[in-house]
Amino acid sequence: MYEWSETDLMVRDTVRAFIDKEIRPVADKLESGELPPFDTIRKLYATFGLDEMAREAVEKALAREAGEPVEDKKSEGAAFSGAGRMGVLLNSELATVSLGLVASMGVSVGLTAGTIRSRGTLAQKKRWLPELVTFEKVGAWAITEPDSGSDAFGGMKSYVRRDGEDYILNGQKTFITNGPYADVMVVFAKLAEGAAGDSDPRDRKVLTFVLEKGMEGLTQSKPMKKMGMNSSPTGELFFDNVRITPDRLLGETEDAGKKGDGKSSAKESFAAERIGIASLALGIINECHKLSVDYAKNRKLWGNPISSFQLIQLKLAEMEIARINVQNMVYSAIEKTEAGEKVSLAEASAMKLYSSRAATEVAMEAVQLFGGNGYMNEYKVEQLARDAKSLMIYAGSNEIQVTHIAKGLLAE
Repeated sequence: MYEWSETDLMVRDTVRAFIDKEIRPVADKLESGELPPFDTIRKLYATFGLDEMAREAVEKALAREAGEPVEDKKSEGAAFSGAGRMGVLLNSELATVSLGLVASMGVSVGLTAGTIRSRGTLAQKKRWLPELVTFEKVGAWAITEPDSGSDAFGGMKSYVRRDGEDYILNGQKTFITNGPYADVMVVFAKLAEGAAGDSDPRDRKVLTFVLEKGMEGLTQSKPMKKMGMNSSPTGELFFDNVRITPDRLLGETEDAGKKGDGKSSAKESFAAERIGIASLALGIINECHKLSVDYAKNRKLWGNPISSFQLIQLKLAEMEIARINVQNMVYSAIEKTEAGEKVSLAEASAMKLYSSRAATEVAMEAVQLFGGNGYMNEYKVEQLARDAKSLMIYAGSNEIQVTHIAKGLLAE
């Protein structure tokens, strides 16, 4: 049975101390949008040395790819990414106080940098990765559009057309995490020219480009107002005849067999993102569980603590069942990752579907257990409930997860 090691628990306690000192005092400013999350994330990186570990790991990886001699030693920084133990611990603990911080961090160093790392040329990796992985620059990953939703590729209307060696980009992206402030943006768009005999725009090739703040024709909206995850700025991107040079096409090729397949790139990112949702859900469940147990012990009704009432005990018991189930899912992903195995898209979708649903149910039950206090901002559970609900929509709605799970089963 998988368990956290003593080292893991020491890291967890250190993260909790950082949260208490640096995040909780500014949590209200983060949640109101008054304070963008980026400097807080940079302080986190500096405190734990994540920036230097990430920089060293990228430098070694790029040197190795260039054929240069590199000391054959596993980079510690890798443990803080994906479904690794340190990444799960960090994400789940941050989710207890500010889910948006994790979203902004994950999209920037996970999705944005991860896509460039897996699809870019050596020159492109050298150009953008060093400042992204250290969070010196903020990244955004732009695929969602107003009319596409879960039909991300078929419904995509943003397009590029060739103009000599360059491309001209037009269209719009929405619900883009970090969009209002991003320095570097990975953008998916369809090639306007279809293949010979291809009359259906839905089937046209999807290409992936890297844009940067300040490019002519690129507009980044102000942050949108949301129900939850308010510490993470979400916005829209508008493209009006943005000229893109060939060096910004990831992989520098349109050939799907040579890193030019934007659909394949996005699907790989979907799996990683959905695994991450489970660790966030675990953090929310853990916090709701802890707050509810403490409240039930101390809140009295008719002279007795409400923990003595069977209906309250039922709520606490069901929270514990959800906690165990989601924790086991997360442990399974960690074990596979450490064994060098991949978690399939279907399995990642199953993790996302169950854990997000469980977190939302637990958080809403916590609000109910707290009664009128649960509806008040100062008691925290109302924020956890709003944040948890976002997990059922974020990284692909739960309805679309059913489709991916079923496809995986039927393909066997």
